[in-house]
Amino acid sequence: MIVTDQAFGNTESESAAARDAGAAFEAHQVATESATAQAVAGAHVVLNNFAPMTRRVMQGLAEGATIVRYGVGVDNVDLDAARDLGVAVCNVPDYGIEEVADHAAAMALFLARKVQVFDTGIRDGEWGITNIVSGLRSLGDTTVGLVGLGRIAQAFARRMMAFGCKVVAHDPYVDADVAADMGVTLTALDEVVAQAGILSLHVPLTPETRHMIGADRLAALPAGAIVVNASRGGLIDEAALARALTDGHIAGAGLDVFEKEPLPADSPLRDAPNVLLTPHAAFYSDASVRRLQGLAAEEGLRALRGEELRCRVA
Repeated sequence: MIVTDQAFGNTESESAAARDAGAAFEAHQVATESATAQAVAGAHVVLNNFAPMTRRVMQGLAEGATIVRYGVGVDNVDLDAARDLGVAVCNVPDYGIEEVADHAAAMALFLARKVQVFDTGIRDGEWGITNIVSGLRSLGDTTVGLVGLGRIAQAFARRMMAFGCKVVAHDPYVDADVAADMGVTLTALDEVVAQAGILSLHVPLTPETRHMIGADRLAALPAGAIVVNASRGGLIDEAALARALTDGHIAGAGLDVFEKEPLPADSPLRDAPNVLLTPHAAFYSDASVRRLQGLAAEEGLRALRGEELRCRVA
């Protein structure tokens, strides 16, 4: 069992799983394709965070190997190559749900109430509400638009509805009865965008969803809208978002994920106004990290024992 990379500070659960199966264990912190290929050569089970799992990397794995991705998204794994090579790919979809929903809601509320604008105004010597901000929409008058209505989006919706927000969503894979039971209206993507005072993204990154929120859809949002993304950075055209923030059509953005991580020093988002930036940390809490590592290690142990995998995606 090989860990390619991790951000947790230890690999106790993973090494214990390997011992239980009588397997050798190694933990690395690799980031490039070449280093990853070298680290995983001959491995039967790979636990992977962000290191690139490309065709070249997977060609060096043992026959019938399994990759377990720490987390929900698998966009750093070449799924087509995995299928061609007979490599099983698993994820961990059921950890950190409440944490991500909390984080997205915190960013949305912070921006909607213009807390950062007030804070900056006071630090710059201003006082008085109208001296610092102009226009502040009530949450009760705000429509939250969700792109995706999976577990995290549903948890986020419940939080925002508690503040009086109306919620609309686009998700062709969710049963209309599920949405109706929550009080969420399902509609077309462009209709969600047209209504959303707060737009929050909750879909995986695929070729079809890359840059799904680009210049045209940003322009179609209501003036003064807020964009929140705690899913995958590639869903948004970051240059277009920076322009929309700078020209004032978008009032704020809360971003936990980015096309390139760490966020490059020359990213236009760094200079755009009213942006909250967090380092892909929405999932994080002591409890969620323990659960993530434990579930990933258990999946790796099942793979080593030849048992049925719990969360296979390819």
